[in-house]
Amino acid sequence: MSRVWFSTGTSRGFGRIWAEAALGRGDRVVATARDVAALDDLADRYGEAVLPLPLDVTDKPAVARAVKTAHAHFGRIDVVVNNAGYGLFGTTEEVTEEQARAQFETNVFGALWVTQAVLPYLREQGSGHILQVSSIGGLRGFPLLGIYNASKWALEGMSEALAAEVAGFGIKVTLVEPAGYATDWGGSSAVRTESLPAYDGLREQMAAYWSGTTPGDPQATAEAVLKVVDAQEPPLRVFLGTGLLAQMREAYAERLGTWTEWNDVSEAATGHHAAV
Repeated sequence: MSRVWFSTGTSRGFGRIWAEAALGRGDRVVATARDVAALDDLADRYGEAVLPLPLDVTDKPAVARAVKTAHAHFGRIDVVVNNAGYGLFGTTEEVTEEQARAQFETNVFGALWVTQAVLPYLREQGSGHILQVSSIGGLRGFPLLGIYNASKWALEGMSEALAAEVAGFGIKVTLVEPAGYATDWGGSSAVRTESLPAYDGLREQMAAYWSGTTPGDPQATAEAVLKVVDAQEPPLRVFLGTGLLAQMREAYAERLGTWTEWNDVSEAATGHHAAV
């Protein structure tokens, strides 16, 4: 039986690529985007297998309506892709309140509203798989991306708890953690702060660092995502891209080393002292 996908941010990038992969193998897709006209070509190619819906994920009532419409149209929802999001570039000092709040409204609360809206339907049918599109920046912090990192760390924590909460209902949760890819994440969809000269040196260092990396091919992620969706026991977390396992081994070794070094101080802070 073909699956029904509900995906946010399907106008371009990962959302579009994964929707096309699902449709190409006979699944059905509820494709949402802020500009629904961007989905016209998808509907033209796949006809009734696609239900295009306009959606701004920061509008909670609109999210609820879209999910209700999707379920009424196809009769079920099997795979939920929380892909809507964007990058915010700037140091922690440079980010404005408006920029920080907007980042969380989309990257965190948008995913929360979609998740809350779909869960009653998934619980009732006793199945479902929620894909939360996070980032390698949800596991380690990168200079000039602090608030973006914070939004993805929030998504990671929420989703790890969610996975434990809904496992008994037959619902799976996977955090998808991509490396850098040649999508529009850092292009026209991104937001950039006004720059303080004090950080110009850091910006130059980071520009040199990123120039030494090769972005991945977004199209190559489709097969990996379909394998995750098809897995009987999908992972809670999965990387997309090369070199990430080595990065995280190094990052966690450093964390463990620091925790070990300070463990005596940590344990003394409980106030429980061994009897002499």
